[in-house]
This record gives sequence, C-alpha cells and structure tokens, in this order.
Amino acid sequence: MALSRFLFFGLLAPYAYAQDTPDEDVQSSTQSPPNALAVKISTTFPASEIFGVKLINNRPTTALLSITNSEPAPISIVFIGGSLWLPPSPAVQEPHIVRNLTTTKYDGVEIPAGEEESVKYAFKMELQPQELVLNLAVVVRDAEGGVHTLQAFNETVAVVELETSIFDPQILFLYLFLLALFAGTCLFIYNTWIATLFPPSKSTKNTPGKDASRARASTKGTKPVNPADQVGVVGGTDGPAVMASGAKAYDESWIPAGHLQRPEARRVKSKGGSNKRREA
Repeated sequence: MALSRFLFFGLLAPYAYAQDTPDEDVQSSTQSPPNALAVKISTTFPASEIFGVKLINNRPTTALLSITNSEPAPISIVFIGGSLWLPPSPAVQEPHIVRNLTTTKYDGVEIPAGEEESVKYAFKMELQPQELVLNLAVVVRDAEGGVHTLQAFNETVAVVELETSIFDPQILFLYLFLLALFAGTCLFIYNTWIATLFPPSKSTKNTPGKDASRARASTKGTKPVNPADQVGVVGGTDGPAVMASGAKAYDESWIPAGHLQRPEARRVKSKGGSNKRREA
C-alpha cells in the first residue's frame, strides 16, 4: 500500500505542472494514453464561493467528485488523494510540492458500465495564507484488475484564515470566561490587601450604652405589667415551684386562728388637743 501511494503521488507531478509548459506541450502531456479508461470526472466544492475555491485553515474542505463510467465493464474506486503545489512562476523551475493531502480508501465502491457515481473527498490542512495549485486524483481498478490514475482536479486555490466574528459562540464564551477570571482576581486582591488598609470605624462597634438605649427604646409604649398577673417562685426540696401571685405560699390549716387575724390599729387621742379644747 505504501508503494502504491508513492507511485500515486509521483504520477501527480506532471498533472500539477502541465500548465507551466507551452500549449502544445500541455496537449501532449495531458493526452490520455492508448489504454486509458473512458471515464469522466467532474469535481465541485459545495462550500466554495463564486470567486474561486478557498481552503480554510483547520476547517475540513469537502470536494464532490462525479465519476461517469463509459466503459463496457464496471470499474471500482480504490482511493482518492491529492496534494498542494507551488503555482508556476519564473522563480520556480522544478515541481515543488508543499503538502500531501489525506488519502482516503473507497473499498467496495463500484460504478457499473454506463453509470455515474458521486463520492465525497474531505481533507484539512494548516498553511500560511497563499495561492497554491490543488491537484486531486482518483485511482480506479478496471474489470481486468488493472490500476489507473485519473486526474480529478488541477486548479489554483487560495489558502485563507478563518474569519472570526464577535458573535461566534466560541468567542463569546472566551470573553465571558476572561471577564469572570478578571472579576475573581480583583475580588481576591481587594479582600487580601486593600480591605486591610481600611479597618472598620469605632462608630460601627457595639457599646453597652448603646445597647441599653436600644433596649429602652424598644420597650417604649408597652403596656405595664399587672401585679396580679405576676408569677412567684417558691423554693422547696423538689426544686422551685411556680405559683400565681394571688395564691398563698403556705398552708394555713395548722396556724392558730388568733395569729391569722391581724390586730386592728387603735386610735390614740393626743393630750395637747384636749387641753386646747378646754381652754377655748
């Protein structure tokens, strides 16, 4: 397989530089040999522009090959490949290949006699923007097992860079990521170095006086507590017992009745008052 590929790319050299020779030489070099197959190949690029074929770096380029078999017997496609060459110029005297393209195998693709078959060939490359000669060739096998190399395309193309737009999703995601990274870095710098240079003022600290005044202000306008509703706490052996304020905290059954009655206060007349009445 490696030898067939070497021979395949070797056969592309005269096709790529056919336009560098005079017109009569071009006709003689592109004439089909006597045993050439009656096969016609038409190549188009669906994504190309009206101004010519442009190969975008790092983007797959798809070529659509329409192969018409005019032979009385079927043929089969072995593989399709191509290469990029420097365009003919006074400075370039000998064929100079720039890049070999991907060679794609097409096992089992058979074109019956008198039929047409369309196949796709995709390749991708990365080169400096420039104009090059794109040469595509198809290797087919006839009914007798003979292998033939047929030229599919040989024209000048332009290698260009991908046009970027600010509305590209990848560009937008990159902008958002960089913005978030910048905001996080600024926040870290502020909390680490800048915030320590400006300590909080004393007025913001909580003081006991202010806490007391806040407590008094919060209790303003509240309803006073009724003494009857107050709850008393009586201690005992089993712990404190909560009692209402109206209930007594002791048992009166064992206290004598004389001690339970409070003595009434006696009114005592003063002597000075009686003397004044007598004198009057």
